[in-house]
Amino acid sequence: MSYSLNEMEATAKRAARGAGYSWGLAEEASKAARWLCVQGQNGSAELLHVLDRELTDRLDDHRPHAIEGVWKSEGDLCPVVVGALLSDCARHLTDTSIEMQNVAVPSLLLPFAANVAKLTQQTVSVDCDGAVAKTDGVCLELAGDFPDTARRVVVSLTSDAVKAHQRQTRAHPDKASWDALNRFAHRTYAPATEESRKLGAGAGLSDND
Repeated sequence: MSYSLNEMEATAKRAARGAGYSWGLAEEASKAARWLCVQGQNGSAELLHVLDRELTDRLDDHRPHAIEGVWKSEGDLCPVVVGALLSDCARHLTDTSIEMQNVAVPSLLLPFAANVAKLTQQTVSVDCDGAVAKTDGVCLELAGDFPDTARRVVVSLTSDAVKAHQRQTRAHPDKASWDALNRFAHRTYAPATEESRKLGAGAGLSDND
């Protein structure tokens, strides 16, 4: 399957909203999914893993209590919430690393790390239970497989260069994840009413002949 990056982003945004995220966080999630697709990753599947967790049912339990010290909460940290916060805290990385505990679908943090790299104009390293990703904001270099849930994630600046690679110009989601995203997106559509059906395409009930 092949879709334009704009179509991928629009579907991801509606899916995240349908899963209960605010429009603002849904936009963050969709841009993250798009960035992963550009890097040759399955952004739709990664986002779907987050939406299937139903973290929005009690989102306060999945955001950090504080940004001082280790970031943690009662439940697994939501990568969309934490990712947006990471971008806001980019300046803190100039002094020290940021450590997090129990992060759901940590691969979705990588696009936000890329944003930090752009803001700081330095390479950002994300160590996730021993798997390491590096990004200069444009390209992504991976060493190891990121787990579904990470016990420990450390984000820091590094002087390492990132290997350039060919970026994707279209999204190539697998059918199962794409269909599932569309089911989430469908929740944002208003149900048809008798009035909307009367105002739909065709002559309807009017007869002007």
